[in-house]
Amino acid sequence: MSRQASITRKTKETEIELSLDLEGADSSADTGVGFFDHMLGLLARHANVGLKVKATGDLETGSHHTVEDVGIVLGQAIDEALGDRYGIRRYGSAVVPMDEAAATCALDISGRPLSVFRGEIPVTSISNFETELTEEFFRAVANGSKMTLHMEILYGSNVHHMIEASFKAFARALRVAVSIDPDEKGVPSTKGTLNT
Repeated sequence: MSRQASITRKTKETEIELSLDLEGADSSADTGVGFFDHMLGLLARHANVGLKVKATGDLETGSHHTVEDVGIVLGQAIDEALGDRYGIRRYGSAVVPMDEAAATCALDISGRPLSVFRGEIPVTSISNFETELTEEFFRAVANGSKMTLHMEILYGSNVHHMIEASFKAFARALRVAVSIDPDEKGVPSTKGTLNT
């Protein structure tokens, strides 16, 4: 069973090429936003997926369009790679500490897009990544993948650590949710589908 997807998105603001392999493979990220590339790399590592991202965008206006559009495309790739969702665990959750910071993530690959994000992240910029884009990225992923996503940055004093904890918590929860459950005999829903 192939659980892969490749998506290209081109708008007047960004051009993105993204490939995803849920069974794991090499990963790379080149978005022009160094901190975001770092977050995508650790997301791939902790989700145990292959993820390759190449993005160009209007960074002269800030990184908002690039970060949000990569989130949209990553969500679409997750949706496509999962296919009919046969045999997946569907739910995943994780609590991840990062030094003095901690974040939690719970998600449901439900077919119903929703993002709930809580946490007080100081508004600043890290290597051209505006910190308020953390929430925007996860909202875009949730919408694109049609998942229900609840994330909370519990506490922290170092903004880098706070954001990194959130990306790792998401990755660890995703790793569980997309994994194949050997005891699952079909689609894990009484409706018989998770695509709508």
